[in-house]
Amino acid sequence: MKSRSNSRLFRSLIVIAALFSCSSPAQAQRDHFTDAETDLIRFYQELDKRIEVMIKAADRRFAIINGTTQPSTKKLVKDEPDWGEVPKGTRAELLGDVAGILDEAITNIDDVSRRDEKNPMISRSLRKLTAAASGYLLHLNALKSKTTDADEIAAIERVGENSNQILEAGGKLPAAPAEDPKKKKKP
Repeated sequence: MKSRSNSRLFRSLIVIAALFSCSSPAQAQRDHFTDAETDLIRFYQELDKRIEVMIKAADRRFAIINGTTQPSTKKLVKDEPDWGEVPKGTRAELLGDVAGILDEAITNIDDVSRRDEKNPMISRSLRKLTAAASGYLLHLNALKSKTTDADEIAAIERVGENSNQILEAGGKLPAAPAEDPKKKKKP
């Protein structure tokens, strides 16, 4: 009798494994960056520049969701890769992208922090990300009241969780150092 139940269990596991291995490409996980955005992240090796790219990538998605003008994609340096086409997708997919982007930004900051916790790029990057996350929470509050779609609501919650995690970490930063008056640009 034990042999039959083990046999059934084994067949069930084979069927489940077959179902997962035969999943269609449409079920494949969506990449939260476009190929051009990924090229930009690879181009910029400094943490603060990578975070800026990630913030702009998230801003591009919120611009699509809110129907506002896309942020400028003007090249900052001559050999910088292009930003490429604007991202495409449903509101839920674009919000999912933002959640993934914020998660990756958190991971980038954590990775640098683990290797060199005194790196000045960490606080600079986290300040930029905290400011962006604060704005994203405002967008989310407006979106929450306008949707009943379960996928959108789930994506909004993921973005909110990541944004709150960023704000919590940013709240632990010491005060920003005062700007050196000698470095201020003259009008």
